[in-house]
Amino acid sequence: MKTAKFHQYILNFKVPSGTSRGVLNTKETYFIEISEGDKKGIGECSLFRGLSFDDDDDYENALEWACRNINLKLEELQEELVNHPSIIFGIEQALLNLEHQGDLYFPSEFTEGKDSIKINGLIWMGDSDYMQSQIEEKIKNNFTCIKLKIGVDWDSEKKVIQTLRKKFPKDKIELRVDANGAFSPEQAKIVLQELADLDIHSIEQPIKAGDWEAMAELCKNAPTPIALDEELIGILNYESKKDLLKIIKPQYIILKPSLIGGFSGSDEWIELAEQNNIGWWITSALESNIGLNAIAQYTYTKKNPMPQGLGTGGLFTNNFETPLFLEGENLRFGN
Repeated sequence: MKTAKFHQYILNFKVPSGTSRGVLNTKETYFIEISEGDKKGIGECSLFRGLSFDDDDDYENALEWACRNINLKLEELQEELVNHPSIIFGIEQALLNLEHQGDLYFPSEFTEGKDSIKINGLIWMGDSDYMQSQIEEKIKNNFTCIKLKIGVDWDSEKKVIQTLRKKFPKDKIELRVDANGAFSPEQAKIVLQELADLDIHSIEQPIKAGDWEAMAELCKNAPTPIALDEELIGILNYESKKDLLKIIKPQYIILKPSLIGGFSGSDEWIELAEQNNIGWWITSALESNIGLNAIAQYTYTKKNPMPQGLGTGGLFTNNFETPLFLEGENLRFGN
């Protein structure tokens, strides 16, 4: 018989981190621990206030229900918790960790230290000097794919990108941008063309999620490829996922397991994307090192050669020890 318990944990940012939703100083998360005999497994239910579909007053009640019913089949838990994708994410991790123990969730050549995952370097929003200094740091560390958060002050952000492009053409540095829904559909049309002139690989979520018609129109005539991100949040069943991709026809989708129902939810999106010739990559979403480790191990098993959007666990002052480390732009596993 399994037993389970959960607790809340507040992660503190080393430096307040700017996004188009404002500046983040802390990140709330939860951990679920499943025990069976003398074995334990841990998983992170990475709630993202203001973004997660399951940011609701019922969250801890749902966690309590999950702990009481942890001996149900995983499929039954997933069905009951469909409206709490981050809890599904945590339970899937905890069960895998219970099975494999230690820091393991998906044993592979990655966890044996024999292979690595290429990641993009993430540049946080700020004034142009701050963004420039981050970019220089990434280039010094041999990153060949850089992702910039944009949408607070596009004119300044554009100048940063123009300066970067003069020094580093597209065959030297791949540039991705993430707007987090900052632009109106009319603004987005102009920005997409300006980005195309700068040889930008793709833009994540140029307009707010929910307007499928406007997004479909942008994707149809996109001079810069569009990647859906927040658009996937809250699309909970297989048929709805199929409808979204059929209607919008994006060039890419971004998979954040903690926001889209864990590894099972991500698997569904990958299957549908590949059926529709839509590209995809996997991104972390401010998880602690526990959730990040599980996502990295899962990502490796998918064998996607594109640079992935995985964090490095370096944002928080009170994070946990991790087997993950960076060698240049390559994320590796080792103790």
